[in-house]
Amino acid sequence: MSEAELTQARECYGRRAWSEAHRLLLRADRTTPLGVEDLERLATSAYLIGRDLDFHRFLDRAHHAHVQEGDQPRAARCAFWLGLTLLLRGETAQANGWLARAQRLVEGRDCVEHGYLLLPVATLHLRERNNEAALVAASAAVEIGDRFGDADLTACARHLLGRAGIQQGEIQRGLGLLDEAMIAVSGGELSPIVTGLIYCSVIDACQQILALSRAREWTFALTRWCEQQPEMVAFTGICIVHRAEIMQFCGAWEEAMAEACRACERASQAGGQKPLAAAFYRQGEIHRLRGEVGAAEEAYRNASRLGSEPQPGLAMLWLAQGRADAASTAIRRILGAATDPLERAKLLPAYIEIALVAGDVQEARSASAELGEIAGRYATDLLRAMAAHARGAVELAEGRTQVALSTLRHAFELWQQGEAPYETARVRLLIALACRELADVESADLEFDAARALFERLGATPDSARLDSLRNRAKANQLRLTPRELQVLRQVAAGKTNKAIATELFVSERTVDRHVSNIFTKLGVASRAAATAYAYNHKLL
Repeated sequence: MSEAELTQARECYGRRAWSEAHRLLLRADRTTPLGVEDLERLATSAYLIGRDLDFHRFLDRAHHAHVQEGDQPRAARCAFWLGLTLLLRGETAQANGWLARAQRLVEGRDCVEHGYLLLPVATLHLRERNNEAALVAASAAVEIGDRFGDADLTACARHLLGRAGIQQGEIQRGLGLLDEAMIAVSGGELSPIVTGLIYCSVIDACQQILALSRAREWTFALTRWCEQQPEMVAFTGICIVHRAEIMQFCGAWEEAMAEACRACERASQAGGQKPLAAAFYRQGEIHRLRGEVGAAEEAYRNASRLGSEPQPGLAMLWLAQGRADAASTAIRRILGAATDPLERAKLLPAYIEIALVAGDVQEARSASAELGEIAGRYATDLLRAMAAHARGAVELAEGRTQVALSTLRHAFELWQQGEAPYETARVRLLIALACRELADVESADLEFDAARALFERLGATPDSARLDSLRNRAKANQLRLTPRELQVLRQVAAGKTNKAIATELFVSERTVDRHVSNIFTKLGVASRAAATAYAYNHKLL
């Protein structure tokens, strides 16, 4: 290969045409073995187009070339990248071997590679939730990066400081550090692999704590970066999954499904099971919300086959199919195994909804209180909206209708601010039911209509059908019983005598007798037990 052709290969690398750079450099190497700088370019190109074996093979050669030239720090840098990428893939033994070799190569030297070798140390401490040790290692890496003016190292270390801060519960401080690291990322100051790694890690951290606005902002920034490099495969699978999730949340379900399908294609090319499983789960969620039961079951099954837990989506699908027992068993199992508060927060809304359908209001109340505590601790808008929505649903089920209405309207405001049309529609449906309970029929009809319009626009067919059923049932119940009769019925169902009810409602016992008689007549029952059973069966309590 001529020098001109090799120059062309380097130009392709410079303009991020990774496949062409890889092809030309590979061809050049077959003619005449590449120098160490070009070997590193070839390895990087291979990584970015998803050729992991090529990446390791050529970076291994570059490592040995640096050793032969006596450049131990550069050799250690290659060994670090080999160790780190193996560690991220879960191949711990080989990773430890390369990292130990890198450490030996820089012993007794004052070089920036010491800082790089602190990154996997901090990462492992974070995985073990040893936040103090992670902070010490990451802080030392930041100091080395600043001293040597190494932007890659400084950004990597600072983002790890942010993740450690978040795990400690210092959310705003942690997010601030992530934002600072992302300035270097979005400004094009970092190398390609470091840029992609930090993008993905920061977005993952934002989604873990349900900081949706930040996750949305950085996801679209990552998408733009990936679109500038259409040949790139690395990072694009999980990037598209994140984008699909955000698009679904924002109500663009058709586009979200297209992105989830594209994520499957990219993840299959890159060979990563985790992104592929996440893409299948996202497909399952969209199918479920649209009422496409068979397709949803298949997508959840594919996610499970790849080792991912298909919950809480699958439990919610079973609930929609009337399999409340199966849904309850599944959500109890997965919630019982979850220890991280944020992981529990993602499961608790489904747990609460399933418990309410099963009539277990006490369990729902306890779970709602836990969700409220987590929202108070992490203080993100999305968590606050989830907590208010759940609390309002429980209050409504308990018959505390006026209190529930206030809580649900607060949840409605939060969902609207978060630009979440599906959740907005769901909470408006609860508001409609609360208005019906308070005999405000006109306001209830307005809320029913608004919720139905949103469900129809989204394509949420099961929710539209459920809304119609609840609306018709609410109308029927409203015609049957007056608000005071409903109030008396709840007291009867609680096991109170007519005398106790009269005292509670500040009316005469004779008035209560008349209400109870009217209730029996309207419901077509002959006993307090039968009236109570009717009330439970028809969701009047």
